[in-house]
Amino acid sequence: MAQWIAYTHQNQHGFGKLAGEDIQVHTGNLFQNPQPNGMVLKLSEVEITLPCQPSKLIGLWNNYHAQAAKQNLSTPAEPLYFIKAASSYLAHGQSITTPAHYDGRVVYEGELGIVIGQICKNADETQAQSAIFGYTCINDVTALDLLNKDASFAQWTRAKSFDTFGVFGPCIATDLDWATLSVQTLINGRERQNYPCSDMIFSPAQIVSHLSKEMTLMPGDIIACGTSLGVLPMKAGTVVEVVISGIGTLRNTFGNQTA
Repeated sequence: MAQWIAYTHQNQHGFGKLAGEDIQVHTGNLFQNPQPNGMVLKLSEVEITLPCQPSKLIGLWNNYHAQAAKQNLSTPAEPLYFIKAASSYLAHGQSITTPAHYDGRVVYEGELGIVIGQICKNADETQAQSAIFGYTCINDVTALDLLNKDASFAQWTRAKSFDTFGVFGPCIATDLDWATLSVQTLINGRERQNYPCSDMIFSPAQIVSHLSKEMTLMPGDIIACGTSLGVLPMKAGTVVEVVISGIGTLRNTFGNQTA
């Protein structure tokens, strides 16, 4: 297993492999055989940035049996998904905010994220599995009151795409068995979500295969696998932590409205 992280150090952007509290700096392309350059930085010396730059962040809805049962939803025949705007991306440690005009409920959604490592189009499940580079932590932040504000049009893109609502990181972990993972979400240190990824309706390979038949997936693209029980609104000042063993802790604060 490897954990890849990106950072800024002395105004220079870089990436590398985590080794405890050290970063073994690499050069080249993360998805094309990056090479160590011998430099080592302390994690405490850098600012963590987005671990990759997705061309799109796709999110699934109704992909966990427990959540579907609670909401009395039928099992979907194929993945149900939306896309978050690229301008919504937010790194570990940064603040989640809302536009000044929105004063409704904002909810966290702790999720497992799939990171694509190669161009993937019209893939079967075996090819889709090979296209998965690794996994990351996701906080799929949502302006809940916008989803069904207009009865004529469900506003998934708008509710999911405010600036700072596409939170992921802090790193990308490779060579993990997704079925052994659990997603834990802590709100001000109190556990609010803790669910097994094995409860997914569609596995990561099935998700990637389905999506690749409708759009080309590119290296660095991220797919949020959906969330399960325990989603609640946040108050200003809330510290949200999405914890997945083997990947790390994605920590952000829900701040005040922006101008």
